[in-house]
Amino acid sequence: MPKRFVVPASDFSEFPRLSGDVELSEALTAAAQRLHGTDSPQDTLSAAVRITVRLLPGAEQAAISVIERDGPRRTVAWTDESVGVAEASGGQASGGHASGAERAPYWDALWHTPVVRLADSEAEDGGDGSLAAAGLRSALALRLRAEKKRLTVLTAYAGEPRAFDDRAVRVGRLFTAHVSLALESTTKREQLNEAMRTRDMIGQATGVLMERLDIDAAEAFDSLVRASQRENVKLRDLARRIVDRTHPA
Repeated sequence: MPKRFVVPASDFSEFPRLSGDVELSEALTAAAQRLHGTDSPQDTLSAAVRITVRLLPGAEQAAISVIERDGPRRTVAWTDESVGVAEASGGQASGGHASGAERAPYWDALWHTPVVRLADSEAEDGGDGSLAAAGLRSALALRLRAEKKRLTVLTAYAGEPRAFDDRAVRVGRLFTAHVSLALESTTKREQLNEAMRTRDMIGQATGVLMERLDIDAAEAFDSLVRASQRENVKLRDLARRIVDRTHPA
């Protein structure tokens, strides 16, 4: 999964806040354009939490987490350090993990429903008080991805209790559909780019072996595969090692 991205809470001015003067369709179109203009999954996550605060009624902060079934919850993007601290189990340093046993009940509900609302963290956060301690009284969690053993969740937070009404849920679900599509697109693009880089690296390594051992391309590739299996090293890593040794930086 992408590394953690912290987005300054003040860095939202370039995106119009949803209001009576801004139609929902216009705001969602702008959000989609921004999300699909990102270059990597990390950039998509970063943009998503920024836009959430501008787009979602009642939202003051936002975070994206990956929840493992019966395992840790990892926060991978957030808008403010206080959110990172609150999302970490028991108020640990931001980026910490919460095990399935330690997780608050409202998080686990996301395995069964795409949306969970936390009306007041002082009464409903499972008793650890981490959200309330960070000044976050209400939350709206929305699933971005649902896999067999893993969830990706976008959560909006507010300092006031009961900040998220039915309209916020509606806007949130429409927005997360765009986030999911953009994340899928950038993930596939990144995988394709990596595959192309890997193919090029293997091709270079094959060429090195052809010249060094005076063999043809098929023999060079077979030699590379056998060495990869013998040394228990990924083919791309072995190819990179050969190329780097032949053409040191």
